[in-house]
Amino acid sequence: MTITLHPGSVSLKDLEIIYWTGEPARLDPAFDAGIAKAAARIAEIAAGNAPVYGINTGFGKLASIKIDSADVATLQRNLILSHCCGVGAPLPENIVRLIMALKLVSLGRGASGVRLELVRLIEGMLDKGVIPLIPEKGSVGASGDLAPLAHFAAVMMGEAEAFFAGERLSGAEALARAGLKPVVLAAKEGLALINGTQTSTALALAGLFRAHRAAQSALITGAMSTDAAMGSSAPFHADIHTLRGHKGQIDTAAALRALLESSVIRQSHIEGDERVQDPYCIRCQPQVDGACLDLLRSVARTLEIEANAVTDNPLVLSDNSVVSGGNFHAEPVAFAADQIALAICEIGAISQRRIALLVDPTLSYGLPAFLAKRPGLNSGLMIAEVTSAALMSENKQMSHPASVDSTPTSANQEDHVSMACHGARRLLQMTENLFSIIGIEALTAAQGVELRAPLSTSPELLKAIAAIRGKVPSLDVDRYMANDLAAAAELVATGALNAAVSSGILPVLEG
Repeated sequence: MTITLHPGSVSLKDLEIIYWTGEPARLDPAFDAGIAKAAARIAEIAAGNAPVYGINTGFGKLASIKIDSADVATLQRNLILSHCCGVGAPLPENIVRLIMALKLVSLGRGASGVRLELVRLIEGMLDKGVIPLIPEKGSVGASGDLAPLAHFAAVMMGEAEAFFAGERLSGAEALARAGLKPVVLAAKEGLALINGTQTSTALALAGLFRAHRAAQSALITGAMSTDAAMGSSAPFHADIHTLRGHKGQIDTAAALRALLESSVIRQSHIEGDERVQDPYCIRCQPQVDGACLDLLRSVARTLEIEANAVTDNPLVLSDNSVVSGGNFHAEPVAFAADQIALAICEIGAISQRRIALLVDPTLSYGLPAFLAKRPGLNSGLMIAEVTSAALMSENKQMSHPASVDSTPTSANQEDHVSMACHGARRLLQMTENLFSIIGIEALTAAQGVELRAPLSTSPELLKAIAAIRGKVPSLDVDRYMANDLAAAAELVATGALNAAVSSGILPVLEG
């Protein structure tokens, strides 16, 4: 299936499909005329003598230098090659695909002045699987994601490196094997390709999609932990959350109620339980995870706008004028990434406290120490809990806002930058940590529920436990645990744990 992109109204759902499944994308042909019109205007300016930034001038601090019309193509080529200064490991393929799709959307708005030839080449690369090698580091999120996007643009010119059919090749070879031809960039086209927030936005979107998937899983494991600890579901009563009014809190409480519906464990201790209140990690799940859900939904709106935005410079405006501005500055994306980081941190923090509760016999209401069937001889889930604490702490350390860390660059021409790119890139590692934390809770909670036998949990949670046990058997005696933790994390990362419960229970991102 090929996703058809409608610039200005591309949905989060389309972008999420591209990210998770790698589906190719192309522009709606209805936008071709606008693209061609803007390209003709740039060609007209390039043929004249009046200096216009980025078309027949130098760049950044060199903008005052006029470039002869005979050198315009060389100017664009030099721009791309000189900006290929990325370092570090290659970005994952699904991130690069998202970058390419976002660049299509931006160019499709008809304000960038590129020829249709460039658009068709990007579409062809997505369709054939030519994936530019984009190093992960080098952007400060200011005058566009210059270095990362230059590595993308260089492949379009037949330079740099790309992946094709599992091989790392020169850009020229990758295009040739795919039956595609490189382009010779015309006036402003190099600048249109590397000015923009597409790398930062793709990374932030990936962080968003991954954080939301983890947030959904955390409701399943949180409900399971509630039953394992013989906690009360009374704090999830709908009226409590309606009285406060936050939608994320209301939706989260509804999910927890649905997940715990008809639990025999819950029914067994409604009467006669001497405990008055549960710890906050059980009782306040709707308030904490609901606030995180609200934050992710707010960020989703910001990133959907940014995904549809024109963020290069200068722009061809509706009156056919060409004006230099600052849409390339990624401050909205930097703020969004920082907010996602906070949500990731808190979802993991409260999940970790539930793990700690279940392995502590002074808090777990009758469960054996560390959920070991023969504690002492066996350590059970003792060190799995320690690992979850280590990951929680690492996420706390990474949650410091990146957006406040501006530094001047480019001889002080770019004197305030957003740091959006690495602020968003850290979300990949933070969500990896979160997948593992929630995976450990899944193992801990499932073990705790099973130790309540012959009492059983709810039908929905039994389905989730079946999914867990399909990958990781119950812990009867101590064994090598690393593979178990990896398998549990994968259940969360792939969405398999979420898919185990009935559709419609877990709150969606577009709430």
